[in-house]
Amino acid sequence: MSKPAISAQAEAEGTGPFGFLMRDFTASIVVFLVAMPLCMGIAIASGVPAEKGLVTGIIGGIVVGMLAGSPLQVSGPAAGLAVIVFEFVRDNGLAALGPVLLLAGVLQIVAGAARLGGVFRAISPAVVHGMLAGIGALIVIGQFHILFDAKPMSSGVENLAMMPARVLGLSPFNLQSTEMALMLGLLTIGTMLIWEKVKPSSLSLLPGALLGVLAATLVAWGAGLDVARITVPDSIAAAFALPADGFLSPLTQGSMIVSAIAIAFIASAETLLSAAAVDRMHDGVRTDYNKELRAQGVGNLLCGVFNALPMTGVIVRSSANVQAGAKTRWSAVMHGVWILAFVALLPGLLREVPMAALGGVLVVTGWKLVSLKHVSHLFRVHGILPALIWTATFVLVVTTDLLTGVLVGIALSAVELLPHVRNLKFKVGENSVGESTRLELEGAATFIGLARLTNALEQVPPSRSVHVDLDRVHVIDHTTAEMLTEWLSRRRLRGDDVKVTGPAPILKSLAFAG
Repeated sequence: MSKPAISAQAEAEGTGPFGFLMRDFTASIVVFLVAMPLCMGIAIASGVPAEKGLVTGIIGGIVVGMLAGSPLQVSGPAAGLAVIVFEFVRDNGLAALGPVLLLAGVLQIVAGAARLGGVFRAISPAVVHGMLAGIGALIVIGQFHILFDAKPMSSGVENLAMMPARVLGLSPFNLQSTEMALMLGLLTIGTMLIWEKVKPSSLSLLPGALLGVLAATLVAWGAGLDVARITVPDSIAAAFALPADGFLSPLTQGSMIVSAIAIAFIASAETLLSAAAVDRMHDGVRTDYNKELRAQGVGNLLCGVFNALPMTGVIVRSSANVQAGAKTRWSAVMHGVWILAFVALLPGLLREVPMAALGGVLVVTGWKLVSLKHVSHLFRVHGILPALIWTATFVLVVTTDLLTGVLVGIALSAVELLPHVRNLKFKVGENSVGESTRLELEGAATFIGLARLTNALEQVPPSRSVHVDLDRVHVIDHTTAEMLTEWLSRRRLRGDDVKVTGPAPILKSLAFAG
């Protein structure tokens, strides 16, 4: 007799199967509302039709959602890849993107099968955040031109140089389509920023991007403004057309292979960075990084087949998913279903959306990526070298290209090892007694041994007291220090007893009061 009572209580608290389904259902609606303008906006920023982003959102939701190793992470087109896709399509054409993306997906599947998920997590946070900041800057200065119903230039430097001419070319007393488009873009930006400041707690999950696009669309439709609008096919089936003969022929060129490797590398790094961030937001199932990498590979392979945009795990949609109360992977799956249903049943509504409104969404999105908090934190806690790595990555991404910036950043990360190059051995020992676990680290705790350390940390059961002994660690780089700090903080937030001992310089680099 007690079992039904317990089940009823669980359902009432939202912890039973039906309760989980209802939470996932409501969360999926929120994620869908967040995803729609971003899927289309990122496609426009990538220099491809809007439906390409929607196809990636559908595949990321339904297919990757079912296979994901990070159940609460949401996958779809990412602003972090918009720049590299824009440059690729500009130089090689849209038709070449499909086969390159298919190969990138295969590479991700192989990397996941080879259990290389931990390798991508060893990328310096200075490189990752410098890359994202550079991408954000490029998106802002590129989408600035979309606000004027104009096309972005071919490089970040050219986009920056043309910005004064756009502003000086306005005619404030003779409003034409350019001025109207700018007003719609500014309306979108203003709506998003004001909503972030004034939104009531009861509506905190309603995305500002949706309200901004809706406001601009209603004004453009109501006033009959002659501005550029997005184009979508009459039938979504046309966007899922299978490739024609000779589809793989571009892969005979070495430059295409390099592009596939670059997309696979950056997409994997961004996905696993996002997955780690999502894990910090909830106490549910932890990410299986190798499984997540394989799922992303399947998704990108399918996006390649349908010549859509590349996908990653995306932090904005994932955080909305967690904050909306999602409990299982079905929230991500259902959000993909809602995108498919909306595009299939109501394509006419999408054709009313002004291009400038999506440009406004991406300007705000890109600006948020340019966060100086990361570089100031790196400088304050770890010194000048990580801050220089961030700066070099950022500057080179903006002035040259994404791959150059990332590779130079990774090369500079190795400089941190030079003073200790003759003694880079690293050991992790574990000793469990009763309800307590003692982790003993010895040697050089650098990104070279990060995969070994993360595996050991993830094996520690929850709700146990933990003592991390760093007495025999003679050096710790900023990549390892950042990861270890996050892990220790997460354990402490869960209420676990956490103790850290070691030399004062090592403890200082952790920025963690042990």
